[in-house]
Amino acid sequence: MFESSDNARPPAAGPDRSTSETSHPSSSSSSTHSGDTTESIRPAARPDANIGNDELERCPTNHSLGPDMPVEPVSSVVEIPDEVYDRLPAHRKLIIVFLLSFCSFLAPISSTSVLAATPEVASEFSTTGSIVNVVNALYMLFMGLSPMFWGPLSQVYGRRLITVITAVGFLACSIGTALSPNLGAFFVFRLLTAFEGTSFILVGASVIGDMYRPTERGTATGWFLSGTLVGPALGPFIGGIIVTYTSWRVIFWLQTALAGVAAIGSYFLLPETIYHKKIDDLAGYSGAGKVKVVLSMLNPWRVVVLWEYPNLFLTGISSASLVWNMYSLLTPIRYVLNPRYNLTTPMQGGLFYLAPGCGYLLGTFVGGRYADFVVKKYIRKRGVRVPEDRMYSALPFMGVVIPGCVLIYGWCVEKDVGGIPLTVVVLFLQGVAQLFCFPSLNTYCLDVMPGRGAEVIAGNYAIRYLLACAGTAVVLPAINGIGVGWFSTISALFVFSGTVCAYVSIKRGRQWRQKVDARRKRRATRKMLGEKGGDLAAEYAPGAHARGVKGGPVVNTAQPSPLTTTSARQSKEEV
Repeated sequence: MFESSDNARPPAAGPDRSTSETSHPSSSSSSTHSGDTTESIRPAARPDANIGNDELERCPTNHSLGPDMPVEPVSSVVEIPDEVYDRLPAHRKLIIVFLLSFCSFLAPISSTSVLAATPEVASEFSTTGSIVNVVNALYMLFMGLSPMFWGPLSQVYGRRLITVITAVGFLACSIGTALSPNLGAFFVFRLLTAFEGTSFILVGASVIGDMYRPTERGTATGWFLSGTLVGPALGPFIGGIIVTYTSWRVIFWLQTALAGVAAIGSYFLLPETIYHKKIDDLAGYSGAGKVKVVLSMLNPWRVVVLWEYPNLFLTGISSASLVWNMYSLLTPIRYVLNPRYNLTTPMQGGLFYLAPGCGYLLGTFVGGRYADFVVKKYIRKRGVRVPEDRMYSALPFMGVVIPGCVLIYGWCVEKDVGGIPLTVVVLFLQGVAQLFCFPSLNTYCLDVMPGRGAEVIAGNYAIRYLLACAGTAVVLPAINGIGVGWFSTISALFVFSGTVCAYVSIKRGRQWRQKVDARRKRRATRKMLGEKGGDLAAEYAPGAHARGVKGGPVVNTAQPSPLTTTSARQSKEEV
């Protein structure tokens, strides 16, 4: 279903091929060569590898060992063999995509399902709706912060382990929220739910990158994102029905049941899909040295540092503008539309959420496929795949359709023009348009830095959900202060500015990546040469051979080689 019809795949090296051919293993089209900034991870065949079980063939390379080979990559491009994408059959990939889409449905639906119950929650805990909305805004804040932790963790320990752990954690926090005896407990369990649940969205996107070639990812990503986008739209509708007929706590008992299904499905159906776990690089390290390197791998700052690439930061702003628009539209519906259209029950207000929800579902069928179509068109045009070309598919929808729909919605509601039918139509159309944008932007994050997709996606989600937090927090006060028309105008301008960011990234992204890669290589080279000088000084110090180097890889220091040897000079030139 998601398999590409692109026939330009490099053939796998076989025993009957010539030596010159086999000396250059086939590589995926996911590799983007930018001068000499390509790092390669080569497959290590395992005689016990069994593709049929849940332990897929990985690359347990120790390429980072030694003073001249740092664990941290300095290039934005890692070449991944094309055969990696054939480890799973097509039907197994489909099952995984739908499982991950279901899991990614949970955190977003939890973010909005309580919106319809805000007055009831506030009444039970003797507080105000504004305080409950602050909790909802902080929920989005934790959704923005958590990718900085789960992204590096999934790169180090793999996708499956992180998904199963967070699924169980999400289940436990959902139970805690349903049983909350006071506002403080409700507050804490809601935030923990957000922190755990975002890993589904992040790791799910990374799994798509692990399984599908770049020319296939857009379609798969579109189906995967249907869960993340339909969730926020269906949440208030389901919550409105529940609150109309029973207690708000039933919302979280339903969430608990769904989380249980996700936990069981993740354990039994999700294999480990990552090609190269970073923990494999630490064979040869021991003790304090290993702990130090692991902590550096798990450092959340690794995600923020990637914003050194202007194209990644600007793409994050583009994604954030769409999420801001989505939550600033969905959050105030009950407060804005119920009074204007004389609606009296939470369920009536919840019906409006079906319009964008149906738009997201319809967009699922075409948005991702259109992104893949654009990629293949530019491959035929250029003869090579450039990751930024994918974002061309999002520009007309971000630059024209969504801002236009938002402006029509805001001012028609403000001036009471068009009534319910017009409101429903524009909410539906902007929902469809968003599914033409998100697959393109998300898949770009997977394409642009193969081998580090989880960290790139984590940075993108951090930016988008931090701004979603701001949108959720300011939307009601802003509408009360300046009106829904002017606030919608601000949102439309923000989405248009996100379009400009995406366009600039398309035009300058490749040059930016080359420039930053070169700068990172220069820094890494200076650091390695400095460390080598320090190690040599320690090596020739009295008693150095007896002591050895604490924490690093175990090396043979019985016969040190001075820098004047031919091999040492050659190694230095290669660095």
